[in-house]
Amino acid sequence: MKNLVKLAVTLVIFFLISRNIDLRRVATTIGDAQLAFVFAGFTAQLLSTLVASYRWNIIMKELRFRQRFLFYLKSYFKGAFFNQALPTSIGGDALRVLDIIRLGFRKRDAFAGVFIDRLVGLSGLLMLNLLANLLRPGLLPDEIFWTINALSLGGIGAILTLMALQRFRLNRFLPARPTLLRMLYALSRRTNRVYRGRKGAIQIAMTLLTHLFSVMAFYWLARSVGMDYSLTIFLVIVPPVILLTLIPITFAGWGVREGAMVGLFSLIGADKTAVLSMSILYGVALIVTSLPGLYFYLAGKYQL
Repeated sequence: MKNLVKLAVTLVIFFLISRNIDLRRVATTIGDAQLAFVFAGFTAQLLSTLVASYRWNIIMKELRFRQRFLFYLKSYFKGAFFNQALPTSIGGDALRVLDIIRLGFRKRDAFAGVFIDRLVGLSGLLMLNLLANLLRPGLLPDEIFWTINALSLGGIGAILTLMALQRFRLNRFLPARPTLLRMLYALSRRTNRVYRGRKGAIQIAMTLLTHLFSVMAFYWLARSVGMDYSLTIFLVIVPPVILLTLIPITFAGWGVREGAMVGLFSLIGADKTAVLSMSILYGVALIVTSLPGLYFYLAGKYQL
């Protein structure tokens, strides 16, 4: 039922988009895309996934999971493939948790490692939102500009609050049985371990680099369909779109990404056909660059 709802929402969004954009022109635009720029876009997205997998490797080792980088690389790519290519009831994050559990670790510890990786990725995306808006404060209408800033600051504030929770040393007052507050306190301690000292700066830098590669993927794919905008504009528009695709109401963000891209780029006068073509190409790039995960999954010892 959940998958049927996601499929319905995806189809409805694409139907609404198609009422204003000729999909035949979109198909022609994609067919005429310059292959050199398409290759550059796909490469940038692949680099984004590689950096993200290495970041997860660092996070897990800080949390005292002592596997080799190759294990985390394979697991991350498998998760990416499940997130992008399969309409399954188990997401990529759940698959990564299972990979850790199969090594003999507790469920709560495996969940914490994947959750903190997501949290680190989200924090970098929120910071990139703020930095990009400072570069071009007048690009988007004021109401959108301030909404993005407010959501970004609110998200960063929530993450900082979680990190500060362990400083209150509430563990002595918490009940022994599992509770939400005890779980948050444990996550706070683990998050502080990941972000402490110089390694925290490395985490932030790698997270920003991950998202910068994704922005570069959009930039090159836009160039392939004739969109000639500066990289700064993509730095402003792409991060909010990526945030919207994290809302799990469609398959792998399809539909939400396209609608948000068309809507935001229309505000600066971009051609809707080119924007939709770029967004579809990016969705294809996500699937293609996650294909190593399919190989790792089929070649692995454990399968669902």
